[in-house]
Amino acid sequence: MHKLWQSAYKEFLLLTRDLGGLAVLFLMPLLLVIVITIIQDNTFKTIQENKIPILLVDFDKGNISNEIKGNLAASSLFEIVPQEEEKTAQDLVQKGAYQLAIILPKELSKELDLKITQNVTGILSKFGIEEDKVPQQRKKINSKEIRLYFDPATQQSFKSSVRNNIDRMVSKIESQSIYEAFQKELGEDESEPIFETDSFITFTEITPNTEKQAAIPNSTQHNIPAWTLFAIFFIILPLSINMVNEKNQGTLVRLRTQPVPYAIVLGGKAIVFLTVSLLQFTLMLLVGIYLFPLLGLPKLEVSGRLSLLFVVAFFAGLAAVGLGLLLGTIAKSQEQSAPFGATFVVILAAIGGVWVPVFAMPKFMQLISNLSPMNWGLNAFYDVFLRNIEFLEIVPEITLLFLFFIGTTLIAILYNDRKNSV
Repeated sequence: MHKLWQSAYKEFLLLTRDLGGLAVLFLMPLLLVIVITIIQDNTFKTIQENKIPILLVDFDKGNISNEIKGNLAASSLFEIVPQEEEKTAQDLVQKGAYQLAIILPKELSKELDLKITQNVTGILSKFGIEEDKVPQQRKKINSKEIRLYFDPATQQSFKSSVRNNIDRMVSKIESQSIYEAFQKELGEDESEPIFETDSFITFTEITPNTEKQAAIPNSTQHNIPAWTLFAIFFIILPLSINMVNEKNQGTLVRLRTQPVPYAIVLGGKAIVFLTVSLLQFTLMLLVGIYLFPLLGLPKLEVSGRLSLLFVVAFFAGLAAVGLGLLLGTIAKSQEQSAPFGATFVVILAAIGGVWVPVFAMPKFMQLISNLSPMNWGLNAFYDVFLRNIEFLEIVPEITLLFLFFIGTTLIAILYNDRKNSV
């Protein structure tokens, strides 16, 4: 045990003497999570707080266009900017000044009313009602086209959402107009509608939970776990570089002349860098709890979850340390360890769901994501932050992280013994 603590003390001295390395380990992750959360916070805020300015060119000037404009404004999704010329609106969208321009065609209200009147009177005539009002020859009415100009850089999901919303809006207006036309033809008092036009089917969003109150996801709860894991796994760089330097400077050779097993050497490094990962996690929590509210970001709620959060962070740190020990054992130079370590961490983050949610990946990538230790850690963090689970429910994830640490450390020891036995 004394040798283990001496090895850990040696690593502590090496780490604290490298101020630049400490800055990379602690300040850069904090800056990363702050910047990413600020950037992504708009996507998690309510629609009322983030209206999208759009151009609206109204060539109709009728009751239908007025209803469309009213519904667009009432939806709280858009901030309507009137525009008179279609060409000007097209140019502004093409240049990226606006994401969307909506063009309402001429005589939209007039021809929609005519079409509805013809259809209603035609139906009533089949029942022998208002036959004298049925026109001898129905006028052919061409369909009207509402043109949508999108910024070329706009994502397809936004385009589909806007098209669906406008389609539902127009369909509702058309349905209401049909009901009103029936009521008018039947001679009923319009102040007492005989048709209910309110939606019969409604939607309620419910967060599934058992007896516990589930947290409402926000940008902080999504970014703190994801980028904390990213920062924790980035410790493989300084860890592997330190090990490479020991080999190149002859320190490891001097250690081998002492009766110190390689497992003790790795154990000292594991203790120090595991402590670093827990300190990183603590700083991330403090930033989410105290700094984010000052920046106008959602506060990180950790009440009642701290113990489970540190359990997940502990095993995630072990997995990162094990990977760093393996890389430092195998690499022969900094030119090998640094680029490979940085690239490998980025790959693990990408397939682990740190950048893109796993459910949005192709099927084969979803299967591959199960191999990333970042995915195991991220799922465990989300379980604690968002699903309010108990310890037993995160055992599968932390077990995988622990086995990853054991496996990578054993491979490092066996590789070193084989290499030095020749």
